[in-house]
Amino acid sequence: MSNSREQILQKIKQALQDKVPVPFPDVPLNLTQFNTSEEEDLALEFASHFSNLQGRFSYCSNEAELILQLKTLIEARKWDKLFCREIELQNNLATAGLGLQYFHDLSGCDCAITGCEYLVARTGSILLSSASESGRTTSVYAPVHICIAYSSQLVHDIDDALMQVRAKYGAHFPSLVSLATGPSRTADIEKTLVVGVHGPKEVFCFLVQQ
Repeated sequence: MSNSREQILQKIKQALQDKVPVPFPDVPLNLTQFNTSEEEDLALEFASHFSNLQGRFSYCSNEAELILQLKTLIEARKWDKLFCREIELQNNLATAGLGLQYFHDLSGCDCAITGCEYLVARTGSILLSSASESGRTTSVYAPVHICIAYSSQLVHDIDDALMQVRAKYGAHFPSLVSLATGPSRTADIEKTLVVGVHGPKEVFCFLVQQ
């Protein structure tokens, strides 16, 4: 692992362990003024927000580390009904050393594996679109959602992500663009926060250095 990658990983680990309180909670901040452009800053910001929203974040310095972590997770959870509709993602995982048998029933799967369009650092959100083979439902109906993303997909704000999507697809803008911000949750039941009612109970994001 290079020194720069090791520094990123250490920053992320430290941010997840040591919560820093807001110094001036009564002062509204215009966060768009603090537009971080450095890749490691975006990774750190995304990891912090995503984890605070009960997402499960994992940083991988390369694809070999991604495969190792995925295999460890799948074996530990004893998942055998893995759903993945994205052929390119299946092929990439197989090429990197993770050959899986995929389950074809989304409603009965243990977890769903998808890619994404972008990761929004400011909100800890995963931006997905209907342009991928995962379509509209994969990240919503599976009990567990695993997203595999790359550092090149990190952006600061939602506006940045939407501009990138528009530049990418041009006149063929996806019919649906959605944001997944941690596991699904509701406080409608006696004002008690309940996780996993209308969507996945767990969301994992594996961020691969690229």
